[in-house]
Amino acid sequence: MTQRINYQKQSPELFKKFVDFSLALRNCAIEASIRHLVDLRASQLNGCAFCVDMHSKEATIDNERPLRLYHVAVWRESPLFSARERAALEWTEVLTRMPAEGVPDDVYERVRAELSEKELSDLTFQVMSINAWNRVSVGFRSVPGSHDKMYGLDKAGLS
Repeated sequence: MTQRINYQKQSPELFKKFVDFSLALRNCAIEASIRHLVDLRASQLNGCAFCVDMHSKEATIDNERPLRLYHVAVWRESPLFSARERAALEWTEVLTRMPAEGVPDDVYERVRAELSEKELSDLTFQVMSINAWNRVSVGFRSVPGSHDKMYGLDKAGLS
């Protein structure tokens, strides 16, 4: 496999600003438990091994139940998610896959029934962020687990 560039070193100013943006989302209206589910689901859809690994570990550190993490890929069939979590996962999927016709009204209405305007706006920025991180990590083939110690993910005990 061909080694790819280190985007952090090549674009340090942009990388820092994007990290700052992502860190700012920790103070948004969407609770951490849902942000973990959103990050994991978008990463699954985008085939981002680095981010699936990272967000599974982050969720584990924040005491998410392992079975719920396993069920994120099949959330529609799983009884383990609340209506609010399902709305967030549905919004994540539609924005990640971005249908040619845009977001259907019925999807918007279902999600809007569970989230306030502020929550929906903040969730959208969360989805934007993880999709961008997925594209960087997939594009430059970030190696899963390669930054665990630096990010404190070794605390998950999942290496």
